[in-house]
Amino acid sequence: MKWVTRSHVHVDRVACPWLISRFVDSDAEFLFVPKSQVKQVVEETGAIPFDAPEVELGHHNDKCSFETIIEHYDLTDKALLRLAKIVHSADVRVDRDADPVATGLEAIAVGYSLRFPNDLENLEQQFDVYDALYAWCRLQVAKGE
Repeated sequence: MKWVTRSHVHVDRVACPWLISRFVDSDAEFLFVPKSQVKQVVEETGAIPFDAPEVELGHHNDKCSFETIIEHYDLTDKALLRLAKIVHSADVRVDRDADPVATGLEAIAVGYSLRFPNDLENLEQQFDVYDALYAWCRLQVAKGE
């Protein structure tokens, strides 16, 4: 399936493709377009929009798109829910201090954006970060933290 979001990825627009490809659609193809073109691409390709204004899988009720996707697909993995707290805090600026790991994830996202301005290349590079962070979350959950 094709999925579309805004170009110039940052925390949520990297975390969401990671989540989608690992837990929702292992054959996902991601398209990155200017915000003004998301609706047009959806109409032309049938892609599922995410992390864009006025879409179902976007920010709603103080939740970032990563959290919305988790809820929409009924994902209940406790490590994913722990990761969602980190992503939320890193993505939603007013909640930046809500999780101690968030500041580091934000810094990593900025660094990767500077090193890899091409969105698909950025995803390819950063997925390892999210795999490692998810593994850490699994360990934290197993420890009961």
